[in-house]
This record gives sequence, C-alpha cells and structure tokens, in this order.
Amino acid sequence: MTRCAVYGTGSWGTAFAMVLADAGCEVTLWGRRAELAEAINTTRTNPDYLPGVELPQTVRATTDPAEAAAGAEFTVLAVPSQTLRGNLAEWAPLLPADTVLVSLMKGIELGTAKRMSEVIEEVAKVPAERVAVLTGPNLAKEIAARQPAAAVVACADEAVATRLQAACHTPYFRPYTITDVVGAELGGAVKNVIGLAVGIADGMGLGDNAKASLITRGLAETSRLGLALGADPATFAGLAGMGDLVATCSSPLSRNHTFGTNLGRGMSLQETIAVTKQTAEGVKSCESVLDLARRHGVEMPLTETVVSIVHDAKPPLVALKELMSRSAKSERH
Repeated sequence: MTRCAVYGTGSWGTAFAMVLADAGCEVTLWGRRAELAEAINTTRTNPDYLPGVELPQTVRATTDPAEAAAGAEFTVLAVPSQTLRGNLAEWAPLLPADTVLVSLMKGIELGTAKRMSEVIEEVAKVPAERVAVLTGPNLAKEIAARQPAAAVVACADEAVATRLQAACHTPYFRPYTITDVVGAELGGAVKNVIGLAVGIADGMGLGDNAKASLITRGLAETSRLGLALGADPATFAGLAGMGDLVATCSSPLSRNHTFGTNLGRGMSLQETIAVTKQTAEGVKSCESVLDLARRHGVEMPLTETVVSIVHDAKPPLVALKELMSRSAKSERH
C-alpha cells in the first residue's frame, strides 16, 4: 500500500487525504493542534473544516511531523502558501530521501515572487523532477462529498506525474497529467486574484456581462504572464487555467469569491478578514502576482485594480471607473 503524508488539516488537505485513501493509499495527516488530530482519530471527522464528513479508516492524524513523514512515497503540502517556507524548513530534514513533494498550494510567495514549486526546490534541496503540483477546479467541500471532479497533476518528470495520478485516481476524482509546472501554478495563483475581482463585482451588484468580461480578461492576463515565464499556452485553456478560474469565480464555496463579495459590499479589509474563517490566498498573492508581472514587464490591469481595492483601500466604484476608462486596444493585448 502506498504511504502518503499530508501536511495541513484544513479543508483541502483533509479532502485530498480522503481522495488518496479512497484510491488505496495509507495516509497520515499532520496538524499543529493536538485536539484536532485527536478528533480526526477518534471521530473519523475533521469537525473544524469538514464537519459531518466521515474519513476512511486508512487516514490517521498526528502532531508529530516525523511520524507523518515516515516511509511516505508522496509528501503532500497543504498549508497556506505564505507559511510554506518556514514550515518546510522544519520538515525537510525529516522527509524520506526519495519522497515526491506535492504542492496543493495556489499562491506566489511575497517578497521573492517565487512559485510554490520553486520554494519547495530551494528549501528542501530537491530537483524539479521530485516536485509535483496538483491543481484544477477542486472545491474541497464538493470533493469531500465525493462529487465528480477532475484535476491536473504537473511534474517535470512525466513518470512521476503518472505515479501520482495513479495514487489519487478514484471513481469521483479524475486526474490528468502534464509537464507544464509553470502554467499549472500560475493558473492556480492568478485565478484567486480574478476570483476576488469577480466577487467584488458581485458585491457591487454588477451583472453577468461584467463578470464574464472579468473572467475572460483575467484569463488573458494569466496567459500573458504565463507566456513571459515560458508556460505552454494550452495549459490555460485546460483544467489548471479556465477550469479552475470558472469554479473560483462562480461558486459560493470559493473563499476568494466570498472575500471579494464582502469587499464589494463595502466592508473594509479588516472587517472582511474578521468574518473569514479560512485563508483566501488571493488576498496576499495579488501583491506577489503583481510583483512577478512587473519583474517580467507584463501588464496586468485587473490584478493592479484588485491590489488597489484590497490593500490601498480604493473604493470599488472608483477602481471600476478607472478600469473602464483605460485606453482602447486590440483584444490580443
């Protein structure tokens, strides 16, 4: 039986642990809080993040990172992206020498503008061939309910991607493989920013034309940045691009969409953070995505607008007027 470690007991880490177990793996979940680990082991549920969802018997939890790592063929990282570097520095010495590190995170690191796979390679001192990314339209609550979903497994080594694909393939969860790690990660990171934008539009009471335009132009921004970083353009037309973007921008289960909706209704950043129980990655990543774009000379006006609303407290109506008054241009730019 394939052994897997999942670091992070949030909703997505727990849901993916369930997927791995349903696919026939033995899974150890690592979490920082002893009371939550105990609850998972004794009640077979995660009461804080996925209440009422029964976890398979082959999922167990621990607060000991070494215990989680022992013998793991796949080490899955499901922590907030801005905490990855510090956490992984602790865990890296404990990991098996041949484990594949799998990123479930959708963000860009603040300060360095590095993708999560780059942070993993740097901190864990592993080659790109031992780092994989799993992404796509994967709302945790739907997957925990075993509703049909598809995903993308990206790795520079296609054989590694195929191994991970087999480890998480279930009757309700269908993973595909690609080797375009850059495109997969950018699709996941930027869609959170566009999810905030569409949420803000919803909160402002804008119509479907506006939201469809934001989604489409958001995808154009993602593609421009991806091309500048060497991604395959086809990736953005697939599950890691359009698929994930549609789910994030249209579902009330999306944290980023919900966060943006509250901002669009007039709540301040601090007020919105106070009522948000889980991490909305786009709130911090919008700044690092914009930083990455500027480092590569890529224009991303929607991302700039989101940053101005979220972090510069610009009123959404003012930001909208500025966005709509930009000079006319070809759709190809």
